[in-house]
Amino acid sequence: MGVGKSCLLHQFTEKKFMADCPHTIGVEFGTRIMEVNSQKVKLQIWDTAGQERFRAVTRSYYRGAAGALMVYDITRRSTYNHLSSWLTDARNLTNPNTVIILIGNKADLEAQRDVTYEEAKQFAEENGLLFLEASAKT
Repeated sequence: MGVGKSCLLHQFTEKKFMADCPHTIGVEFGTRIMEVNSQKVKLQIWDTAGQERFRAVTRSYYRGAAGALMVYDITRRSTYNHLSSWLTDARNLTNPNTVIILIGNKADLEAQRDVTYEEAKQFAEENGLLFLEASAKT
């Protein structure tokens, strides 16, 4: 089971929850047009595989990115524990102006929480990241 990156992408682009998102093999792609300061902006979002065996493929998608979302599952500490290595990749493979956002996913599963909001917020602050918690479901 993954952290829910594909489910978040589907909710963001299609406004629908997929209860059973399959693991991403390599890369998936989604778009959404939004209005920012009265200007239409087209977001192109690359959903990369989180499994270690796809890491070399994933690294190639950092180049040229305006932003990066690092997603972990609030109910599985092991996913949070891997953030430092993913952040190292993001910092080494993007330009210095790339915005990185840390997202704690599955916020609807509060009773199963294994990573506190406070510790994730502190990690984000210490590393200059934006931070939020979300739920692809709600």
